[in-house]
Amino acid sequence: MHKGVSSGTYGLGFLGALVYFVQTAGSFGMGILGFLKAIVWPAFLVYGLLKHLGA
Repeated sequence: MHKGVSSGTYGLGFLGALVYFVQTAGSFGMGILGFLKAIVWPAFLVYGLLKHLGA
């Protein structure tokens, strides 16, 4: 995979995660936490996938 493609994929995932987490935030502090979660969204994705697979 080319670096540009993976960077673009991460960027789109970051924006999607940011919108989701900030929209569901109930306060400013939760919005900041949502921003931090959006930065590490691949970790949530891998964790959920491994949990689903029973690994």
